[in-house]
Amino acid sequence: MISLEKFKLTLVTRGIKIKLITGLFFLLVFSAGVLPVFSDDNIVRVGLTDNKFQNVLKQEVTVYGTAECDICDKETRKIIANTAENTEIIIKNGEVGLDLTIKGKTTTLRDFVIVCPRGVLGVKDLTRKGKPALYHGAFEVVQHPDRKGFYLVNLVETQEYLKGVVPNEMPVRFGLEALKAQAVAARNYVLTPRTQAYKEFNVVDSVASQVYYGVNTEDDLATRAVMETDGIVALHNNEPILALYSSTAGGYTESYSNAFSDPLTKMFPSIHKPYLTAVPDKSEFQPLNEEDKAREFYETKIPSFDIDSPYYRWQKEWTVSELEDVLKSTLAAQSKTGFIHPAFKQGDELGHIKDIKVMKRGDSGKAIEVELMTDKNCYRIAKELVIRRVFQKDGISLPSANIIFENKTDSYGNITDVVIMGGGFGHGVGMSQYGAGYMATKLKQPYYNILRHYYTGINLGTLPVTVCGDEVKQTFWAPIGRAQLVITNSTAAKIAVRINGKAMEFPVTKTIFQKDYRIDISRYIEDGANTIVFYPPTLGRAVTLYVELVEKYGYGE
Repeated sequence: MISLEKFKLTLVTRGIKIKLITGLFFLLVFSAGVLPVFSDDNIVRVGLTDNKFQNVLKQEVTVYGTAECDICDKETRKIIANTAENTEIIIKNGEVGLDLTIKGKTTTLRDFVIVCPRGVLGVKDLTRKGKPALYHGAFEVVQHPDRKGFYLVNLVETQEYLKGVVPNEMPVRFGLEALKAQAVAARNYVLTPRTQAYKEFNVVDSVASQVYYGVNTEDDLATRAVMETDGIVALHNNEPILALYSSTAGGYTESYSNAFSDPLTKMFPSIHKPYLTAVPDKSEFQPLNEEDKAREFYETKIPSFDIDSPYYRWQKEWTVSELEDVLKSTLAAQSKTGFIHPAFKQGDELGHIKDIKVMKRGDSGKAIEVELMTDKNCYRIAKELVIRRVFQKDGISLPSANIIFENKTDSYGNITDVVIMGGGFGHGVGMSQYGAGYMATKLKQPYYNILRHYYTGINLGTLPVTVCGDEVKQTFWAPIGRAQLVITNSTAAKIAVRINGKAMEFPVTKTIFQKDYRIDISRYIEDGANTIVFYPPTLGRAVTLYVELVEKYGYGE
């Protein structure tokens, strides 16, 4: 539930019945303005999709509140209408604006915000996991610049957002510590999404970002995981990381550069991210970038953290004619990505398959480049997602690109069948969710050990903030009551803070050669929820700092 105060509301005048510009009369009650401050780092903007999780642009939608709702003009911040509990608010895309209908009365508005201060908001005919779709926070309705439709954007506090993400991204049976790892990764993803396709919102509610189903799918254990990682993010070089994750890595995660192209330049392989490197589940696993090693690894079910996944090992098979029919369609579709050379256009003659083989692999054995040879041409197919989409089975992409090809031939050496054996589900970069579950339940590892296994060289702490003119307050959860204050760019002689209500100053003896300066504050930290207030340094000097958690390192400690 959202309060007016939470969204930093602007007070406006009060009134009674007023006439809208269309000449229609609504029973309106002017009270406090309710427009959220969109720059607030604690607010997530989520674009809501349809029941198929495909379309984010809408033509008509009906929303309601479980309590009274206020409808506010986005620009003026004034409340323009008030509705009773469970009153339907019908929104339609119009030629000159958004047509809003309440109890049979219609008016045309600009972009607006709907808030339900004492309840939650629902979308009629929208379901999530078979339940009515309900959401904390507010709805912002934004018309497309070309009036092709409108976006329904859920404005929600980060913690409330994560409660609707964690149990839908990870099975709760994976245990509390795995759920905590998922909560931190999901919190990081909000801060640093890999791409942001829409300027109107940060993320969508589907697998295109991360799965967010709202209030009705929340779970007590997952909510506990969110609360017991409150304020904590994964950091590398004092910046929040891109905490990618997937269902099943197959026993060996892959480096970011070998799986993704650069979002801006489209360069592939992309720029290396030092915290997203290939990581084996066990130290004895050797790199799988050679064909024979990859084949040996994925032809067997060698025990690893992912072994409980139904996609740990899998197999797909086609007759050669079946695969040729598939490729005629998929090659044309995926050539638009620029990762198939030469490009294949609809209507081009494919010919008969003569050979298929992996030309380049990452350390996890992931196929980076595949060669498809026919009697008409030779095609190079690059990038894991493109490879997965090209070699479809029954209209479904391959579970992963951790694959080996087995080409069956007749007595004349002609290919009759193509078999792909593989391991894992998803891109395999960063945290493996099944692996996290195994580490939590079977190895009894805390969430911070899980995260450090999958993200190389990270530390955990609060989001770094720069303090200059105003004090900054942060809340965070310390799992074992140990932490240190990290100062990254200050020449100040002293740092003033208030930790759990106790004010104090710390001298800073950092030299010009030090990148960071750390102060042990464990004696002031509670095992659980904590609050810290950073005060600006004297003489107007800005300081960037954060709280770093200090935990036990290593499995079994």
